[in-house]
Amino acid sequence: MAMNLYDTARQSIVPFEPGPTVLMYTCGITPYDATHLGHAATFVSYDVLQRRLIDLGHTVKCVRNVTDVDDPLFAKARQLGVHYLDLAAGEEARFERDMVALNALPVFSTPRASSAIPDIRGFIGMVLDRGFAYQAGGSVYFDVSKFPEFGSVSHYTEEQMIEFARERGGDVDNPAKRHPLDFVLWQPSADDEPAWETMWGPGRPGWHIECSALALRELGTTIDLHGGGSDLIFPHHECERAQSEAATGAPFVRHWMHTAMIFKDGHKMSKSLGNLVFVDKLRETWDPRAIRLAIIEHHYRVPWEWDDDVMPRAAARLKAWQQTLGSTRPGSLDEVRACLDDDLDTPGALAAIDAGAARGDDVGRAAALLGVELG
Repeated sequence: MAMNLYDTARQSIVPFEPGPTVLMYTCGITPYDATHLGHAATFVSYDVLQRRLIDLGHTVKCVRNVTDVDDPLFAKARQLGVHYLDLAAGEEARFERDMVALNALPVFSTPRASSAIPDIRGFIGMVLDRGFAYQAGGSVYFDVSKFPEFGSVSHYTEEQMIEFARERGGDVDNPAKRHPLDFVLWQPSADDEPAWETMWGPGRPGWHIECSALALRELGTTIDLHGGGSDLIFPHHECERAQSEAATGAPFVRHWMHTAMIFKDGHKMSKSLGNLVFVDKLRETWDPRAIRLAIIEHHYRVPWEWDDDVMPRAAARLKAWQQTLGSTRPGSLDEVRACLDDDLDTPGALAAIDAGAARGDDVGRAAALLGVELG
């Protein structure tokens, strides 16, 4: 039986039919602050997907990178007066503790961007050699005019892409660039930032090239599924796709999967607004299994609002499910599998388990498929 998943690039729910080994890449954290609920929702969603793929008999190689070479990390380290790698190590450890508490499966690898500088240099060389990039103003830029499919992941208009790039650090007004949407592959470092030597001068990589190089190194030329939050569709994933296919001449991703944003007080959770809910703080009060249930109560593609009723409702659901343990009638597993195969319908899966619990069925196995261990 095939799973059906929404594909961002194809803008429809389509069969997801990988081979025996599923190659998956999910964009990980920039480790300069604690894990908030938006991070957790993204990685729990992909964890549920992995669990169902394993349940179907697949081996899953999931790579989740750590962006330890990036502007926000440098800015926070500068603010705190600490070395950026020390800050990154501490926050990465905190993130891993949160993932363990939420019962996320171990992933195949968690490579750091700083580990990939030789790979990045070689990758940029490939893009330049194939005529898709140029040097200007001490930097190397990808030339979007040479890649006619640019925009085919997001399906945004050029005006929308320019606006998103402007909001998300795309430096669209840089006069050194040939086109506002051209994006940096290599750039000079500030005085207090790390720098590596290259034939284009000392500096550091751009954000997008890091994931392309890590994906190629860890998983090979073509990935079965690439994921992340919907805020990464543009520019990050659009740029990843363009530079990767420019470098290799082969398809980069077979299936693009993105998770929706979470809101609080009417606005998307963001560090700039300070309306974040941190997982480690939630864990001081609530069972991590209830936190996981609070997340998967919502469909991965539907934005939702955090409020004061979310956690009490999840805790009550967990208690009701636990009370079924020891029943002689197992139930709900097949219904949960069917829901997950229908575009990862976790709300439907929870409703099926609720119904089984109400009948007095032991729903332990069904809950475990969602990563919730009742015992």
